[in-house]
Amino acid sequence: MDPVLVNSLPAPASIPDSHPDSSSVDPRRHVLCADCAAILAERLEKKVAEARRERDAYVHYLESLSLSDQDHGYVGDHAGDEYEEDSSQEELDAALAEYTTLQRESAAIKEELAAAEAELRELDLEEEAYWRDVNKLQMQEAAIENERDSLHFRLTVATRGLERLEKTNVYNDAFRIWHDGPFGTINGFRLGRLPNQPVEWNEINAALGLSLLLVDTLASKLGFVFKGYKLVPMGSFSRIEKIDGDKAAYELYGSNDFSVLLFWNRRFDSALQAFLNCIQQLGDFVHERDPKLKLPYPIHKDKIGDLSVRVQFNQDEQWTRALKFMLVNIRFLLVCCVSQGGSK
Repeated sequence: MDPVLVNSLPAPASIPDSHPDSSSVDPRRHVLCADCAAILAERLEKKVAEARRERDAYVHYLESLSLSDQDHGYVGDHAGDEYEEDSSQEELDAALAEYTTLQRESAAIKEELAAAEAELRELDLEEEAYWRDVNKLQMQEAAIENERDSLHFRLTVATRGLERLEKTNVYNDAFRIWHDGPFGTINGFRLGRLPNQPVEWNEINAALGLSLLLVDTLASKLGFVFKGYKLVPMGSFSRIEKIDGDKAAYELYGSNDFSVLLFWNRRFDSALQAFLNCIQQLGDFVHERDPKLKLPYPIHKDKIGDLSVRVQFNQDEQWTRALKFMLVNIRFLLVCCVSQGGSK
């Protein structure tokens, strides 16, 4: 055996002891990104290749020793042969031990490489799951934003509708008080009559029924209860009931029946006077709540603005003007009711 040949073998490469036992590597505690895992795999492959080269060198060395023994035979005396044989055996044992160590280290490196590759695959799966979750969340976010925009639009439409309703005067729409020349009108029905412009009682009765209904509605909205009278709206056949003293019911509608004209006109005049009294009571109630509010035309018994509302012994022109003044007072009460929040 030639010691020089032995010394010429490359020394075993030092294996890093960062992971002496591959079984102790916990992938969950050593999370690597894809680039780091690739670098580690490249380094491990280089170390495995180096270990294989060293193993091949030792195998070649052992084969050369065997061939050398066969070619040269035994040289020297018996004692020298025994010494050379023992020395070769020791070197062989050392080489085999080194080779075994290298194999174990190579196996450990392979296990580390396999663990790194498994960890890399696990990271790939986690990354794929992460992007799936991101896409799902983005879709949910888009759906929520669409729903939010839809709700905002509906809220805007509802708010505008509410503003329009708040600005709407319900009483003006339901009870349109205006004028038509010398006549006062409510919803287009004229109150009064003139010699050159006769008005049918059906139209007058409809206007009186709407007027009584409006006054009764305003009183209810303002929480006011008439004293001594009760309004009974019944369209063109409305009436006013006297509930104090001598109880009676007065019809607030006229007739063309001449057979009962005198008796009927007396009851009709009583109904008109009672109606004026109710308008005055409601006007006084509004004035008490706000002293600035006062009926445009003062009322006293059967007169409004010094004009009588009675049919008997009255001129058509004055009666028509008196009824027009009555509608003006009712219109004033309507505006007061709206301004005090009673129309909402």
